[in-house]
Amino acid sequence: MSRQIWDIPGGIHPAQNKIQSLQTEITRADIPAELVIPTQQHIGAPAKPCVEVGDKVLKGQVIAEGNGFVSLPVHAPTSGEVIAIESRPIQHPSQIDGVCIVLKPDSNDTWGARHPIDNYQSLERNDVIDAIRNAGIAGMGGAGFPSAIKLGIKPGTKIEQLILNSVECEPYITADDKLIQERADEIIAGLEIMQWLVNPQETLIGIEDNKPDAIAAFKKATANNNIEVVVVPTKYPSGGEKQLIYMLTGKEVSSGGLPSDVGVICQNTGTAYAINRAIHHGEPLVSRITTVTGDAVKHKGNYEVLLGTPVDALLAQAGADMSAASRLIMGGPMMGFSIHDASVPVVKVTNCLLAPTTEEIPVPAQEQACIRCGSCAQVCPAGLLPQQLYWFSKSNELEKAEHFNLADCIECGACSFVCPSNIPLVQYFRFGKGQIRKHKSETIKADHARERFEFRQARLEKEEREKEQKRKARAEAAAKKQAAKKAAALANPPSDASGSPTTPGTDDVADTASNATKLKSAWASATKRWKDAEKALTIAEKNGSDQLEAFQKKVDQLKAKAEKTKALYEDAKTSAASTSPSSPSASPSPAVAPVSNDPMVQLKQASADNFKAWKDAQKKTQEAEANSADNLEALREEEATLKAKSDASKAAMKEARAKEKEAMQAKKATEDPTKQLKLDAAIARTKAKKALKALNSLDDDHASHAALKAAYEKALATADNADAALKAAEEA
Repeated sequence: MSRQIWDIPGGIHPAQNKIQSLQTEITRADIPAELVIPTQQHIGAPAKPCVEVGDKVLKGQVIAEGNGFVSLPVHAPTSGEVIAIESRPIQHPSQIDGVCIVLKPDSNDTWGARHPIDNYQSLERNDVIDAIRNAGIAGMGGAGFPSAIKLGIKPGTKIEQLILNSVECEPYITADDKLIQERADEIIAGLEIMQWLVNPQETLIGIEDNKPDAIAAFKKATANNNIEVVVVPTKYPSGGEKQLIYMLTGKEVSSGGLPSDVGVICQNTGTAYAINRAIHHGEPLVSRITTVTGDAVKHKGNYEVLLGTPVDALLAQAGADMSAASRLIMGGPMMGFSIHDASVPVVKVTNCLLAPTTEEIPVPAQEQACIRCGSCAQVCPAGLLPQQLYWFSKSNELEKAEHFNLADCIECGACSFVCPSNIPLVQYFRFGKGQIRKHKSETIKADHARERFEFRQARLEKEEREKEQKRKARAEAAAKKQAAKKAAALANPPSDASGSPTTPGTDDVADTASNATKLKSAWASATKRWKDAEKALTIAEKNGSDQLEAFQKKVDQLKAKAEKTKALYEDAKTSAASTSPSSPSASPSPAVAPVSNDPMVQLKQASADNFKAWKDAQKKTQEAEANSADNLEALREEEATLKAKSDASKAAMKEARAKEKEAMQAKKATEDPTKQLKLDAAIARTKAKKALKALNSLDDDHASHAALKAAYEKALATADNADAALKAAEEA
């Protein structure tokens, strides 16, 4: 019973043009005079060079180490000397440069130490995955995603199908086809390693029906195992990962999802071959099969070429006449891109070099206006609306483009192929994707800056609140001390040598004047800070800052503080004037001081009086002891009684002070019960944002992803509770 094949939506049937490069066996490319090895040949972070200029290296030696979870090491493609580590032109549609390690081969091609694994099934699966990672193996048919990450599935994930993608639907490219014809056994050996790692329910090989020799080779190599070769109809782009998964299983990978989400892992033919070489032979990825074709090439065919080989050196060996070529394309005519500099190197994802003549692939015609024919939507294999995405990308309406799932575009070029207006739709889509990535990066930076600003504002407000509380406490303590001095002066007016009362309040006047001076200085300082904040607000308004609300809030706070300090100063100034000797109120006090209604003042006065009485009695007792007076025992009893009374009044005053402090704290808490809640809510929200940022920085496959997700959910719940508490307090 044959397997059901599901038909993908859309698709086209361009001219194959594959027969030109299938006439010869795979040819080993010459070692060039210079190898230019980029430190980034795959998706993720570039590798970090671990050699220096002048170092001698052997073939297969690590020359750049992986720099992160989504990163791979880079190995020396041959033996030789490192002559430079510098920026060089690299393979990129945007014609950018990248860090490259330049190696001068010594022509010996001497291998370094190799460590093949004879019986990989005796090892732990993670050890084999690490060996694949350390070999620098990435997907060799698409964007170059590190293979070890795909194979390192999460614990508990059930893989139903392991698929080897041997479709190779792009016109002109025959690298996988020829590799299968000549080395099918090694490809199957690599597939069996992956089969052991992920333990799928079934293992499938998807291959188009236009490769009869490769199909026969695969069926022969899989005759004695449980791997099924599934032949699919020729249709472009059936080699897309999601498209092939649907064709073989009927499963659809959701937008933004991964194949593993539906229980599928898909790997490329060249990747399986590289895994076999890494495990069974101990060879890291230092070369690949690349198709060199096009009518401007004399010796068309497939070449096994060292990574880092300059494209012009490979073309020279293939006999390419670049003067006859209309352009030079890395990749196929549908998904490839034009190379701006023939000195760029071959890398892990270079599956084809196409040098067509003008007659073969003419120069694109002039772009015309869209006629809204809808042909692009009919051929889109991802079920998108290319016409809408074109308008959104062209007008830089990024949110709308995202809403219409621009990220799901596989850039197959089918829409551009059928467009009667010659619109380079894929180029617009690539531009839109780049702008979205740039916008997201800027948004993350802006969010981080805002979080830092909000946290700083919360911290400054907290510090200012604490300072204000301390200043207020000092002012209240000074006022109470002043009141106590005044009460003591009124109760015990001083007298001169003749016993006549003297003018009271001299010390009080000095203390009051000193307090007024301090408050005046504090008022000046607060006013200056308020004015500075107003200037900052004015500048922010001119610059169009998005933080105007925060600036205005700060100005209002500082203004209120300045006005409050001014009021305190005016009160102190009035008090100082009222206690001045020249003031009518500074006239001699009556002999009997008025009794204060403040319980604390009364307790302080009683404690002072009792303490003074005890000390006077103690002095009399000491004098009686010195003179051996007859009433010594009576004086001692009186001293003990007065001491007990003094201690009791002192304890009562301490207790009253403690109660007064508690009342003061309760009063402060009721002045604005939402201030602390606002601060708590701001801090909780900041922690939640930081947790989300840390979570977004990792892939779902990362080992720490679950822990960070739990931490984020906990922080988010805390923030929601803080917001709810604040809202309830504000409503109350």
